[in-house]
Amino acid sequence: MTSPSPRWPLLARAGAVLVAAMLAYTSCGTLMPGADTAGGASADGTGPGVTDDTVKVVFIGTDLTRTAAMTGFKNADVGKPAEQVKALETYVNANGGVAGRTLEAVYREYEASKDSPAAETTLCSQITQDDHAYAVVLTGQLQSNARPCYAQRRTLMLDATLIADDRATFTQLDPYLWTASYPEYDAFATSFLSVLVRQKFFDGRKEAGLVAADTPANKSVYDKLVVPLLSQSGVTVAVNWIDTTSLGTLNSGLSQAAVNFRGKRIDRVFFLGGARLAPFFMTSAKAQSFTARYGVSTFDSPVFMVNNPGTVPPESLAGMVGIGFAPANDVPDSQLAFPDTDAEKKCLDIYQQAGITFAKRENARVAFTYCDAALLLQSAAANLGPDLNAAAWGAAARALSPAFSTATGFGGELGPDGYAAGTGYRILKYDTGCACFTYDGPVTPLGR
Repeated sequence: MTSPSPRWPLLARAGAVLVAAMLAYTSCGTLMPGADTAGGASADGTGPGVTDDTVKVVFIGTDLTRTAAMTGFKNADVGKPAEQVKALETYVNANGGVAGRTLEAVYREYEASKDSPAAETTLCSQITQDDHAYAVVLTGQLQSNARPCYAQRRTLMLDATLIADDRATFTQLDPYLWTASYPEYDAFATSFLSVLVRQKFFDGRKEAGLVAADTPANKSVYDKLVVPLLSQSGVTVAVNWIDTTSLGTLNSGLSQAAVNFRGKRIDRVFFLGGARLAPFFMTSAKAQSFTARYGVSTFDSPVFMVNNPGTVPPESLAGMVGIGFAPANDVPDSQLAFPDTDAEKKCLDIYQQAGITFAKRENARVAFTYCDAALLLQSAAANLGPDLNAAAWGAAARALSPAFSTATGFGGELGPDGYAAGTGYRILKYDTGCACFTYDGPVTPLGR
């Protein structure tokens, strides 16, 4: 019998945390049975969790402590989310509340290592039935049933999870699903692929490798964007769809992808799917004696890759290029002043008033998404009066124009038919000089 590879303990630990982070990872391409999409939602009346005087919003915190202890992976401290939520509640209520009502902000913590469809259903029930919330701020709910559950119960979602929510998902769950921090996946993918082409990532190659989580969003992007765009550059794509539903399928899929690429002598590989799929592939690839130049993005957690050299072979980082849309997940403060934008400064000031500070931008990555959600919720509801419901709020959010900017990323204007406030990106590159990722060039609208 063949003895286990000496790399197996590392691969097992890597796979374990990835499964905890992206088990059944999908972008909710379908609704739960019996769910009623928002096409029938009315802009009249009040939504759940709304009284004449108050509006209740639940902020979810995702606890990674057990996952980190199990794997040894390093995640930058994000402070005390419960206190951050309280600071936002205080600020909002001192500045007009939400549609003239007092914000009741509730903090609920969710254990990431126990994530499952059943656990997500329980959490959804707690928030919609026990808390009776008007809105929920999501921060790590990756199961395919999570977002449809809230939409079915007419609960507004402000998604602060770094997840591939594509246009089809937003449309199906309209007007309940929005993000105050991150981009729509279709616009992201268009820019990601275009930048790889413009950066000559594929030059001299007739074939490139793609590692992608097997999800509806990725399948759609592959068919609509990847194949036609790269075919224009004379490049065919060897795609490996990764089944992430178990540790076994994950490890076997990643290892087989590396073997396939090695056999075809492919030396350009890019990723779709996020949730740290890229760094775990690189671990598997090294075990299979495969190396390549990689195309990456914010979805691949660049800072995590730098912070965990025991998981991501440092030599894998050389030559990486792609796009970044969330500085706290992309680059160190040495490469981008902290704070940089007015939106960052405003959120930091809100927390400062409550005695909350952050040593580095990376430490504020969750706090910024909470702040984005709270401020977008408040700004869009400012002139709604009695009709505080998801449909009315969504229409008002789209009409904000430049009145809102995201602290997490670049942009803020949803526009007449948008769902996502993350509307800009910068070219992202790994710099061996600083052993870090850096930005190159100006902020560019996503979709270009």
